[in-house]
Amino acid sequence: MIALRYKAPYDWEAILGFLRPRAFAGVEVVSADAYEREGVRVTHDPGRNAVIVSDPSKAEHVRAMFDVDADIIAIEKRFARDPMLGPLVRAHRGIRVPGTWDPFEMAIRAMVGQQISVAGATTIMARIASRHGITPESLMRARTNPGMPQIRWDSIRGLARAVARGEVTFERGATLDDSIARLTALPGIGPWTAHYVAMRALRESDAFPHGDLVLRKAAGMISDRELLARAEAWRPYRAYATMLLWRSLA
Repeated sequence: MIALRYKAPYDWEAILGFLRPRAFAGVEVVSADAYEREGVRVTHDPGRNAVIVSDPSKAEHVRAMFDVDADIIAIEKRFARDPMLGPLVRAHRGIRVPGTWDPFEMAIRAMVGQQISVAGATTIMARIASRHGITPESLMRARTNPGMPQIRWDSIRGLARAVARGEVTFERGATLDDSIARLTALPGIGPWTAHYVAMRALRESDAFPHGDLVLRKAAGMISDRELLARAEAWRPYRAYATMLLWRSLA
């Protein structure tokens, strides 16, 4: 067991609340107070300002996934005087950007979730995992469509093939623009999906999936252009602004 220390505050309930509806059967479980996967249990010790990992060998996985190293003081200071985010950052102290256990899996999840509900995407991911597994090698050979538009399924299999062959890796670019350009060059990944993957899998703190309808709703149903303009003041932490806006509707 190992304790991963963080700078307080830390909104543990928010990160579990985000992961819970996205956890798919047979792979991961999010209970009222813990995340579990591959025999690893992740819990919270607020008294020690720490995320607790049952298996020390998975500490770096958890450190990234639970955004342990976020400079929350700088982030909240950045947002404190913003007319839109100021009230939210005071209401939801310690926001984090949930990462992922596996970047390839995160990319598949983002592609599956295009234009469908979180619940619908979770159901399809569970179906993929049970029928085919969720490794690049298993998915590149998969044939049976698990219930999505065929072109999207073909794109997923194409990505799996490229990753399995070493043609694609999930690494951060030199800049956010470089990371987004690498992702959008892949079939089936548009700007929203690229920013979502960059935010969660590449740990790009300024990624901003601004085409998201729920995000626009949380911002008061302003236009996408207006939201982008407002978000200039939130750099370089637009991913955290995204989580705050989503959190405000939870």
